[in-house]
Amino acid sequence: MYWFTADEHYFHSNMIKYANRPFLTIEEMNEELIRRHNEVVHKNDIVIHAGDFTWLKDRRVVQEQLISKLKGQHIFLSGSHDRWLSGAKGIWEKIIGGHYVVICHYCMRTWARSHYNSWMLYGHSHNKLPSIGKSHDIGVDGHNFYPYSFDEVVEIMTNKPDNPNLIKRN
Repeated sequence: MYWFTADEHYFHSNMIKYANRPFLTIEEMNEELIRRHNEVVHKNDIVIHAGDFTWLKDRRVVQEQLISKLKGQHIFLSGSHDRWLSGAKGIWEKIIGGHYVVICHYCMRTWARSHYNSWMLYGHSHNKLPSIGKSHDIGVDGHNFYPYSFDEVVEIMTNKPDNPNLIKRN
């Protein structure tokens, strides 16, 4: 099973105020994000984190304080605040269930194979940027602080309009 998420901002205290998160402390936010993640993700599931995972800078500390506590196999994309990552990719692309999926921290107006109705999953905007076509913000702020399952993404995309640059075939 694939899961998608972005903008967790672990250990980023300003995020509580900036994104109007319902937590009193950074510790409460961290614990609740971990709890909700582990409530739905299983050990062998693959989780794509589309940037801004944590404010921490030391990879060893990130591993000990966060990654070791999260279920799943993790793929991390770089975002605006991921100083702990070195050499991480900014874009991830894969065909899943017959759908070409493109994931990036930043929303794009066009993306790989968008003219064939591929899907764009992004973060960064904390659910404040309207999507176009087959794109969707997968940040935790727009999903009650849970990651999105692939099945949820399929349902979301089914109800979205075609991409504006779709090539119509006769």
